[in-house]
Amino acid sequence: MTSTSETVEDATVVDSHLLMRVFYAFAALAVLSVVISLGGKWVGRSIAAVGHTEDTTPYRVALGDNLLAIPANMIRFDAQRHDGAAQRVDLYVKWPRMTGYTNADRDAFNNRGDSRDIIFLSVEQQAMSRDMSGRLEPIYRRLIELPGAPGPSAGLRVYEFAPDSGYVNESLVVGEQSGHAPFVARCLTGQAAADSLAPCERDVFVGKGLSVTYRFPGKMLQSWQALDAAVLARTAEFLR
Repeated sequence: MTSTSETVEDATVVDSHLLMRVFYAFAALAVLSVVISLGGKWVGRSIAAVGHTEDTTPYRVALGDNLLAIPANMIRFDAQRHDGAAQRVDLYVKWPRMTGYTNADRDAFNNRGDSRDIIFLSVEQQAMSRDMSGRLEPIYRRLIELPGAPGPSAGLRVYEFAPDSGYVNESLVVGEQSGHAPFVARCLTGQAAADSLAPCERDVFVGKGLSVTYRFPGKMLQSWQALDAAVLARTAEFLR
């Protein structure tokens, strides 16, 4: 009897230890599942923010004879977020506020949805003697087909480039402004435009020998005067 009793007790102890091990194993799996879930959400947020920053600290960038103070969250690439001399700086802002990246606007900056509200800008020293407005008469007028067609907004006219012009799948958009240089932009057409985040491009001169090329969605042509004024005003604010 004693031997049988001891055997039963030993079996009970073994079962108890086994149950405790199973319990702890399931508890560990549950904790691991929670950690993975929370970690996955954190990683998801981190992936969405790769390359972006909410930091508004201005970097002092020297381009030629110009010194610019540009908030970090408007500088598109992390490698360009530093003080000192540069050959070029690439920016992005959200229309119409012309503000840099924030977590609240991350979907727009990450191209989620169909909002298309981001303007891309490149600031560098002038490579040509005339900006796009200045190239209208001596260059573009010779390459477009007349008479053109009304544009998407009052005051705009859209011209197709001649087949031998070298501007394949592009059109020229011109907005005449009394007392001011004309608004001139080139825009992709057809499928190329549909596949692009910012199919329209315009360059303007600012500061001392600087050229600002900005690319924007075609829908913004409906506010072309406000758009051009906003770009010029924002870049003027950078100059020191």
